[in-house]
Amino acid sequence: MNTRVLLLYGAYYIIKKRKNRKLKKRRMWVHPLLAQRILKGSFSTMYGDLRDNENKFFNYFRMSIKSFDELLSKLESGIKVSNSGRPSISPTERLCVTLRYLASGNTFTDLQYSYRMGISTISGIVEDVCEQIWKMKSECIPLPTEEKWREISLDFEKNTNFPNCIGALDGKHIRVIKPIKSGSLFYNYKHYYSIVLMAICDANYCFTFVDVGAYGKFSDSSVFKNGKFFEKLENETLSIPQPKPLPGDNENGPLPYVILADEVMTGTT
Repeated sequence: MNTRVLLLYGAYYIIKKRKNRKLKKRRMWVHPLLAQRILKGSFSTMYGDLRDNENKFFNYFRMSIKSFDELLSKLESGIKVSNSGRPSISPTERLCVTLRYLASGNTFTDLQYSYRMGISTISGIVEDVCEQIWKMKSECIPLPTEEKWREISLDFEKNTNFPNCIGALDGKHIRVIKPIKSGSLFYNYKHYYSIVLMAICDANYCFTFVDVGAYGKFSDSSVFKNGKFFEKLENETLSIPQPKPLPGDNENGPLPYVILADEVMTGTT
């Protein structure tokens, strides 16, 4: 290998090394506005004051202080991150950012100015925390036992005068930005892009079953018919109690338990 080639290789190596060094410096650079997160970010300036006022805390996070603390205790180990070379963002602050995003619908751009964090940092935090929350779904929304179904039925009878009812079912379109290369899969009849949240709730408006993520183009009946709940319903593995007579009715005999839904769901009956 002649001297000219060696010189070229040497020059290329030096240039590449300088570029990598510049890139590293750029990655470590933080905008002065964001560098003041610990002193001027919303978490530092507001969180303590919000905890002194239960109503304001609930209004800001859509969650009571007790619920917040319970949720944090369950998530803390899964969302704790240690960053070498920089002060790490505590699990409490990460949860605050995520709850504020979910409660307000503010963009990441807006949150970066209030919480003094980079957009990519906020995006990663929201994704990580939401993923950990979703892992708790079987704990937070377990399928009711036979005894629980009866309890729900009694609540419906007491609160709405509707006996033998074990739930109210409906779907909700959650607006999303059109995913890349998705065509019309997420485009719904309301003329915007969405995913479908299908849920069943009890007489106290608490979810007993949730199925989220179906394409927006599908109708409620299609989402329900292709979901896990319908599959379990067909296989008779939901522990639904045996039919019983309506209160004061001694002529018609036992009647089955039902789930209330609007006419859109009639395609599954």
